[in-house]
Amino acid sequence: MSETTASSKPDRQGHDELSTVERIRRAALASFALHGTAATTLRAVATAAGVSLGLVQHHFATKAGLIKAVDDYVLALVIAQMSQPVPDLPADSVADIGSRVTRIIAEEPDAAGYIGRALVDGSPLGTTLFDALMDVGMTRWRHRAERGETRADIDLTWAVINGLVLALGAVSLRVHVDRHLPQPFTTPAQLQRWQNATDSLLRDGLFIPPVGE
Repeated sequence: MSETTASSKPDRQGHDELSTVERIRRAALASFALHGTAATTLRAVATAAGVSLGLVQHHFATKAGLIKAVDDYVLALVIAQMSQPVPDLPADSVADIGSRVTRIIAEEPDAAGYIGRALVDGSPLGTTLFDALMDVGMTRWRHRAERGETRADIDLTWAVINGLVLALGAVSLRVHVDRHLPQPFTTPAQLQRWQNATDSLLRDGLFIPPVGE
């Protein structure tokens, strides 16, 4: 049964079924982020969501169905945020995109954690998400080039890849990044610190230009 169909009538506990589906999906997402899909069981998800195993199976049928529902949710979440057009002549298009990345990490930490794991595990979600973000990023960098914001000799493909590596790499390597920070990477202060440093790197570089340039 699809989520749209399921939302049309209440479950036996008196909850609207759409909210039940959301609780199950969020519980699955949290477990996927922490333990991975292979180590997550439908029974564990049901317990975390406060529902019966049968209700999880009623909505998602199988573990594969639950994984697909979570993957679809995460993909839609990220693409909806990152594909929004940058306003014409923004004051700082780099900072605008950076704020979208930090917002996802701050507001959806389980989604960010699952993305990091999916990229490392080589799951279908990791492949689909990376390719989708490549397409979004290429469109954005081409617009920047057309508006005269970039150097004429810029390699657009690597401009996109480098941006993705900076963002997705920090998420995927969070356990190592945390060891070198005074607070966890996902705290507001450290996310802002990371965004400032990344924005500066992309916008200005790190070295003083040689004399005469």
